[in-house]
Amino acid sequence: MKMVDQIGNCELILALDIDDRSEAIQLVKRSGDSLTWVKIGLQMFTKYGPDYVREISDLGKKVFLDLKLHDIPNTVAKAVASVCELPIDMLTLHTCGGKEMMERAVKSQREHKPELQLLGVTVLTSMDDEALAGIGVNRTAAAQVSALTALAGEAGMSGLVCSPHEAAQVKLAHGSQFKLVTPGIRPPGADAGDQKRIMTPRLAAAQGADFIVVGRPIYQAKDPESVVKSILGDLR
Repeated sequence: MKMVDQIGNCELILALDIDDRSEAIQLVKRSGDSLTWVKIGLQMFTKYGPDYVREISDLGKKVFLDLKLHDIPNTVAKAVASVCELPIDMLTLHTCGGKEMMERAVKSQREHKPELQLLGVTVLTSMDDEALAGIGVNRTAAAQVSALTALAGEAGMSGLVCSPHEAAQVKLAHGSQFKLVTPGIRPPGADAGDQKRIMTPRLAAAQGADFIVVGRPIYQAKDPESVVKSILGDLR
């Protein structure tokens, strides 16, 4: 297995996929000051809206808004402009939306919030080769990631979401062109849940991940802060 070895530079993101708003806020507080990043996904954003993003930001956390935008180019560009008004530091869109859609998103982001990191989602970690074949993609997951990564680079994207299993492949092919965010991370001994392509935090960092996303192993713990510190300690 090829490794890039970014242990020490990799950062942890808490995936805040919890139904109850007050429980989510308490979890962020209980996760401690060593946790810098929080991911807000479609589930929570559609339920609680922009004010919820502001509430998390007010707790002193950087916000990764994971909406996976995918629509016609003009609609995505306008959506990017709208969310740029929020205190967010990362935003996702689907690379399979095509080159023009990504180009328009990048242009909008640069005009409205230059410091915002746009991330292109390649292949969801819940999908494997069989699942891709089921929707008519006649490539392996690794080959699909490679093709979509190249397209994202042509469109001016500077960040990607991909499985940790493809991180080294992307880094070796594209160097530091992309910041890589890798979901599907499970500490040793943790349940895989609905993820099919998983990896431990330390190995993901060694593969080239700049950020790792961890959810259930933290928010299902009796002491979330201890899990956060354990993961960060492993990365450092």
